[in-house]
Amino acid sequence: MTAPSLRVVTTDPTPPYEQLRRQLAELIASGVLGPDDRLPPLRQLAADLGLALGTVARTYRELEAAGLVTSRRGGGTRVAASAARRSPAEARRSLREQAEAFVRHARLLGVSDDDVRRVVSEALRPAAQS
Repeated sequence: MTAPSLRVVTTDPTPPYEQLRRQLAELIASGVLGPDDRLPPLRQLAADLGLALGTVARTYRELEAAGLVTSRRGGGTRVAASAARRSPAEARRSLREQAEAFVRHARLLGVSDDDVRRVVSEALRPAAQS
C-alpha cells in the first residue's frame, strides 16, 4: 500500500486523524488491504501526508482498538487477520457516512443541493458517456 492513495483535506472540518482512519478502514473493509498487509510506518506516512506523528499514531491506535489492525514493535502495523469484508448493511452505512461528509463539504463550498445532485448523477454515468 502506498501513501499517495491516502489524503487529508485541510478544509474538511473532520479532524485529520479521523479522515485518515476512515480511509484506511475503507481500504480494509473493501479488501484493497487484506489480512497481514503492512501499513506504512508512522513516520513515513506522517511525512508523506504532512501530518504530525501523533496524528498518524492516533489513527493507528483507533484502528487497533476497532480490531482492524495489529501493531508489534519491530513488526510494524498490519491488517488484522480478523478484518473481513463488510456486510451489505455495513457497506450502506459507510456509504451514507461518506455521502453525508460529501454534502457537508459541498455546502461549505457554497454548492447548491441541485448542483450536488447533478454532480453525483454525472459521477454515476459510465465512463464512456463522460
